[in-house]
Amino acid sequence: MTSTQLGRVQLLIMQVLWDRGRATAREITDAINATEPIAHSTVQTLLRGLEEKCSVSHEAQDRTFVFFPLVQEHEFKQSATRDLVERVFGGSVGSLVAHLLTHENVSREEIDEIRKLIKQQGKK
Repeated sequence: MTSTQLGRVQLLIMQVLWDRGRATAREITDAINATEPIAHSTVQTLLRGLEEKCSVSHEAQDRTFVFFPLVQEHEFKQSATRDLVERVFGGSVGSLVAHLLTHENVSREEIDEIRKLIKQQGKK
């Protein structure tokens, strides 16, 4: 799966599956509806699309499909980040970090964590 293959709502569906491991279409719909409205038919349609992309699969339990992710969250994040760095920042991780630090609201705690990660990376 490449990062450009997931739309915003498809990513919401994947996040439910990553959190739960397995879920029915109804459970996914209910989970998303807790934060924003979505039609059950939309979730079903998007799940079919995710299956076509080999991002999810399902097993039949009685007459209900139970969906599960085929792609791990860390794999998706790595792919999406790599795509962002390549397409938007010309392959420069430093440019991405500089942009985030300059243009985003980064908390003191996040800056401390970034410093710690840089120090660890420097020891490698």
